Amino acid sequence: MSGLYRVDAGDRCDSCRSRSGGFFSALSANAVQAFEAAKHNCAYPPGAMFFMEGQESSGVFLLCRGRVKLTMTRSDARSIIVRIAEPGELIGLDCAIAGKPSLLTAEAFDPCVVHVVRRDALRTLMREHHELCIAITEQLSRDYRSACFHIRALGLSRTASEKIVHFLLAWAAKGMETAEGLSVNIPLKHEEIAQIVGVSRETVTRMLTELRHKGLITIKGASVLIRNKSALEALAVA
Repeated sequence: MSGLYRVDAGDRCDSCRSRSGGFFSALSANAVQAFEAAKHNCAYPPGAMFFMEGQESSGVFLLCRGRVKLTMTRSDARSIIVRIAEPGELIGLDCAIAGKPSLLTAEAFDPCVVHVVRRDALRTLMREHHELCIAITEQLSRDYRSACFHIRALGLSRTASEKIVHFLLAWAAKGMETAEGLSVNIPLKHEEIAQIVGVSRETVTRMLTELRHKGLITIKGASVLIRNKSALEALAVA
């Protein structure tokens, strides 16, 4: 776990319960307190590795602050970003529960603070708190659905343009409606978008420029304004 260092973070699990959609949103106070007693807080600088593809993880990581990039690498060393985990998500669940090497590499995208629970402690918590099992199952279900959507966008899209459109529509779910359209914050470089959709950086730049010239989107820094979502959806199934 390169780059890890312990911190006395003020973030407590009971405060996370109030966060909409967070891991603790449906857990009782007893289950949260048990998790609180089992975990320790750690911080990672940007670029630090939580765990690497092919390695076993010693536990799970509840992301409290920051984002984590989850990638998969091909034999030619090219990487694909499978997804970007956000606060409230558990990372490393699959390999921690199965006790098998990870299929992904987890890298800190921003400065991160996480709550770490070792694998044996997690299993004890799951035996003693059935509701925790339900919350973990729900997290695994979300991860599975996210992977399926990613496979669909990569494997079933016929053109690079469709892949870019699917990417924008996926991020649009987090957007905010404005008088001019749907405002979405996408703090990713073109190279990182390329790693997500499986095309070259040059293709990403060209496709976004074409969409902008068609008047479908406006880009200003990390802010993307989707002016015509219906038109984008039509392109996704064209």
